[in-house]
Order: sequence, then structure tokens, then C-alpha cells
Amino acid sequence: MAPFIESVLEQVKGGVAEALLPERIEQICRELNYVWRDCTLNPVTTVYAFLRQVLAGNIACDHVPHLVDLDVTGEAYCKARARLPVELFQRLMEAVARAVGAQVPACWRGHRLWHMDGSACSMPDTPQLQGAFGQSGAQRPGCGFPVARLLTLFDASTGFLLRVLPAPLRSHDLSRVQRVHEAFQPNDVVVGDRGFCSYAHLALLNLAGVFAVFRIHQATIVSFKKGRPHSPQKRAKNVPRVKGLPMSRWVQSLGRHDQIVEAFKPTQQPSWITPEHFARLPASMFLRELRYRITQPGFRVREVTLVTTLLDARRYPAAELAKLYLNRWQIETNLRHLKQTLRMDVLRTKTVDGIHKELAMFAIVYNLVRCVMLRSAKRQGVPATRTSFIDAQRRLCHAPLNAAPRNLIVVPHRPGRCEPRACKRRPKQYDLMNKPRRQLQQALIAKQITS
Repeated sequence: MAPFIESVLEQVKGGVAEALLPERIEQICRELNYVWRDCTLNPVTTVYAFLRQVLAGNIACDHVPHLVDLDVTGEAYCKARARLPVELFQRLMEAVARAVGAQVPACWRGHRLWHMDGSACSMPDTPQLQGAFGQSGAQRPGCGFPVARLLTLFDASTGFLLRVLPAPLRSHDLSRVQRVHEAFQPNDVVVGDRGFCSYAHLALLNLAGVFAVFRIHQATIVSFKKGRPHSPQKRAKNVPRVKGLPMSRWVQSLGRHDQIVEAFKPTQQPSWITPEHFARLPASMFLRELRYRITQPGFRVREVTLVTTLLDARRYPAAELAKLYLNRWQIETNLRHLKQTLRMDVLRTKTVDGIHKELAMFAIVYNLVRCVMLRSAKRQGVPATRTSFIDAQRRLCHAPLNAAPRNLIVVPHRPGRCEPRACKRRPKQYDLMNKPRRQLQQALIAKQITS
């Protein structure tokens, strides 16, 4: 095994290191009936070269042989990586996710806390990827790039990435949310934005014993008036719905802008849930609605309304729930590390299987960096999210074998930090491509001929 990989596994240790051992990789290949030759670019070497490539910032394939000191070409490495089954990378990602999931503590009032959010990443403009993922409707054909919609799940206390699920751009996050539920255990708490707020999703989580704290959907009418009327789901024939009334029934007031309501199962089945799961949903359920104002500078939103299945106001005060949702911003920092620091915002492979392999390797590398951060945080006595991600990445990428443990940079605690949403660095003054490249090339050639 190469000294680099020995150094990586030495720094992460535990179940995560065991999931990436050479014998484990070969075992998965045999279980998948994958046959390989005993050559330089065998499955173990290729997986480790891929890991080093992503850890170094997703560099070009031609650079990888020099980086890992292999007497092969970049083309040979690309072909070896393409030959490996996509299931190999998915199983390795799942094994690493299980290993880091075992380290997730109950960090909030006796609950494990999860952050769920959607994101996106771009990829090369090939017909296969265009057909599988699609591109933005604001761009003309041949002028844009395919974009994958990602659904992610992070542990709030350690920042570990437990799930990353790609889908076509024109798909809703809820279409894959049931695959994310597999990571939950009873008594967990999941926090998400209003894209995840629906009766069906809240009911599914409630059936699994999982609590939810979501920002309420913008189309939901909320009124905190005591005893207020509501518009029922089922109405008599030819009786129109009363506009402007909430669909939920008022039950109890817990304080100013804090109440318990009874929500009712929708009559129409959502497209993302199967008929069997929809039939299991209860006819109604009790939910808690609360609203608070944000006075902190830098926030675009001044008023937030939450819905949660945490009904006990004494154990879960409204102020604590507001703080809990405010800390959801940490997932944006995690996504920035994943997409900007590790450079996952633009993927490089040109096939659908290659995209899935690349995303799986990014998830593995991200969790390896988080393992280094967690070990250093325990040694330094600070929260895991306070240690520097990029410093841990550099440490993992360049630490020599048998190196003594070193402390990482601790990020200052800056509550209320306010930064403008603007870029100071100006882009180059080139026109944007508004026609396919081939048409622009022909226009340039015709211009040269006439001149």
C-alpha cells in the first residue's frame, strides 16, 4: 500500500479506515463479480489514485500519475477508473457513511440532530449528461451545461455527510427524501427549509419516530388568532372553499405566536410518494407552529414561521427552536466546503456512471477530512465545526507517514457576522455564448474569408 494511503488511513483510523482497506475493496469487487488483471492499475490502486485526485482539488487526470508516482498515462488511468463498477464506489461511500454515522452524538437536548438541504452541481456538456440531468431553461441548447440536483444530509454536530443523492435538475428534493430517511433513528431531529415542509413528509417522519423542524411552506396560511376558523379538507358538494382561512384546526395556544394545530391529510396524493405509503399516513396529526422576528443585520428574511412535531413547549421553548433553525445555516458552510474547497461545483466526468462515481468519491473524501477535524477538535477541546476544513484537507493531503498529531487552525467564533452578497473580483469582459459553439466557429471562419 502506498505511503500516502497509509498516512490517510493512519490519520482517520477506526471504522472509516477499515472501510477503505485494500482487502475490503477487493472483497467488494469479488461480490460484484468484477474480474481484473494483476497489473499496475488494479482496483485498489485506481480507487486510491481517484481519492488522491479528489483530495488534491479534483485535478486533471493527466496530473494524477505524477501525483501518485505511477508509470502510466492519464488516459490509462481514466480507462481504468471507467472500468470499475459504479456499485463499488457506492458501497465504499455507504461503508464510510455507516462508520461516521456511528460517531454521531446526541448533541441537542438528548437528540441526534440532522441538517437536510438541496444543492446543485454542473458537469460537462455531453448528450448523455444532457439527457440524464438537463440544463437550465434560461440557456439555449448548446450554450449551457447539464446540472444535477443534489439532496444532502449532514450531521449538525460533526458536519459528517451521510447522504448525497443526485437527480435531474427539474426534480423536487422530496422525490428522493425517503432514501434519506434510512439514516434516521427514532428520537432524531431533522431541520430543513420550506422545500421539505409538507404534510406527507412530516407524517412519514412522525411514523418513524423522527421529529422535524421545518420552515413552513410559503403557500400555507398561518393565523395565530385563538379559536380562529379553518377551511376543512372535505366540503359538502358544491360548497366552495373559503379563501384566506388556514387549512389546519386551532387546538391550543402556547404563547404569543406559538400554537398547536391539527393538520389534515391532503385529498390528493403527492407525486413523490407511493400509493402504499400515502395510504399509511394518518388522517390528521398535531403540529406546532411558531413565528419569530430576526433583528440581526445581514439577513434578508425578517420574519420566520416554523412548523415542528416537537409539541412540548416546556422541554422545547420557542426561543430554543428559533436558535436551532438559525444554526441550520451551518449546512450552507458545509456545502461551501464540499463545492468550493474540494471543487465539487463542476464535475469532470462525461458519463452518467462517471458522475455517480465522482460524487461518491467526493463524499468519501469530505468525510475523511471531517474525521481529521473531529480528532483534532477532541484533542484541542473545541467543537468539531470550529476547526478549519481547508487546514484539515492540507494536513490529510500532505502529512508524512507516522507524523506526530498536530493541532489544526481554530476558526474564530463570530456571531452576528455580516458580509455583503457581492463579488469584488470582476470577470473578464467576454460576451456570453448565446449560440452553439459550432455556429460561432462557422461565423468566425466566414468573417475571415470575406475580409
